[in-house]
Amino acid sequence: MKKILLILFLPFFLLAQEDIKRLDQKLDELHNSLSYNTWVVKYNNFNIYKKTLDEIISLEKESLKANERNKNIIEKQILILKERLELLSEYKTTNFTKMILAPEEVEKMEKITNPLAIVSAYSHIKKLKRDKEDYINLLNSFKQTLQELEKENILITEITKLDPSKEHNNHLRISNQMVKDFTQTLRFGEISYSVYEKKIQEEIDITTASIKIQGVRAFNIVLAIFIVIAIAFLLKFIARKYIGDNDRFYTANKIINFININVIILILLFGYIENISYLVTVLGFASAGLAIAMKDMFMSMLGWCVIVFGGSFRVGDRVKVFQNNTHYIGDIIDISFLRITLYEDISLLTYTDNRRAGRIIFIPNNFIFTNLISNYTHHGVKTIWDGLDITLTFDSNHQKALEIVEEIVIKASKGYTRIAKESMNKLRNEYSIRNPKVEPRFFIFLEGYGMRISAWYMTNSYAALILRSNISKEIINEFNKHDDIKIAYPSQNLYMAKHEFIENKENV
Repeated sequence: MKKILLILFLPFFLLAQEDIKRLDQKLDELHNSLSYNTWVVKYNNFNIYKKTLDEIISLEKESLKANERNKNIIEKQILILKERLELLSEYKTTNFTKMILAPEEVEKMEKITNPLAIVSAYSHIKKLKRDKEDYINLLNSFKQTLQELEKENILITEITKLDPSKEHNNHLRISNQMVKDFTQTLRFGEISYSVYEKKIQEEIDITTASIKIQGVRAFNIVLAIFIVIAIAFLLKFIARKYIGDNDRFYTANKIINFININVIILILLFGYIENISYLVTVLGFASAGLAIAMKDMFMSMLGWCVIVFGGSFRVGDRVKVFQNNTHYIGDIIDISFLRITLYEDISLLTYTDNRRAGRIIFIPNNFIFTNLISNYTHHGVKTIWDGLDITLTFDSNHQKALEIVEEIVIKASKGYTRIAKESMNKLRNEYSIRNPKVEPRFFIFLEGYGMRISAWYMTNSYAALILRSNISKEIINEFNKHDDIKIAYPSQNLYMAKHEFIENKENV
């Protein structure tokens, strides 16, 4: 009977063995591909960590009951297991699902307060979208791994049906548990993604709204600055049209630029400072410290205000400055916020003292409070008094010489005298001038070695040396025509040993 049954079922048995062999081959191929899968490796490591931890706990309990010899063996085993546990420390969690597919916290961007942060905001949005895509790719990769695990589970199930051995049942149990865990993890990941996606979209919306707000604010500020600049250009055009004096136009242009820059700074401050009262408080404390540490600079700024709005000095004026026992005479070529710039011209001072000219001299504006600065051309005055001294010998015809000097000086300075009269009439409208006479004046004084004729006349403030030179030349030429007019100069007498008198005159 047994032989008959064996003969009857032998073909079916052989067929089942062929199917098992074929299914085992497919299972091996699938298992080999999964053995290198990142998710499967993490899952296995997680289980190994849990298993190792359980083994350590079990051995520690067993160590409490063991004798001394066995206790040493158990402690060595525990030490080995703890080293393994240290290598798998990244899997130290009680939940595989959260460890695998828990999304990172959505990065929040700080509040955008200026247009420069818009670039960072766009980068932040780009990063959020990239993080979202990375998480989607993560889910897809995990989902694909789950599909392969399900295929493996189906193959193991079929093999177990054909050969329900203990080994195959154990494989099936492990496979079912793995599929179950991965399915729960995928479900958690999909739910987490929906929440994560909403958070990302919310952050993108907030950042986009902040970008729009800053864009509108930046546009309004740029528009306001453009309007301020346009008004400044309009004021400059009007100043150029109605102010004929170049010096006055230069001063007006400086004032317009100063006001324009300060208005633009205020627009930027009020546009991007959230708490103005806090700014005022900070500036109050800061200005107190700066006023002490930068006293000279603040005094120069105040000096600039006095110069520009007071009208004592203007660009183009010829001034004289005294500093460190040295006099400097030059023309103002610029009045900046902190200093006055002079161009040193050739003058009587450079001829007698400095012996050099043409330097650019920088004078801090605070000098107007502490140093003497003389203005030769204040309020449009273009003339100054200049004096010429001529010493005659006692036996010269001083009356004739005085008449010659008067004639030459009056004729040479006639034009400047007329200009000085016009300027003096303008000055008398603003100042109390007791002696407005500007006609040439002549004086004769007795000196130790002759009679000195002192002639005073009006000359060009910018070219006094030229008229002085011309007058000196004409006086010398005219004196040479008269034998009774002699110019005195220092002389000395030498007496020799043989009582011979030798008179030697030397020019000094």
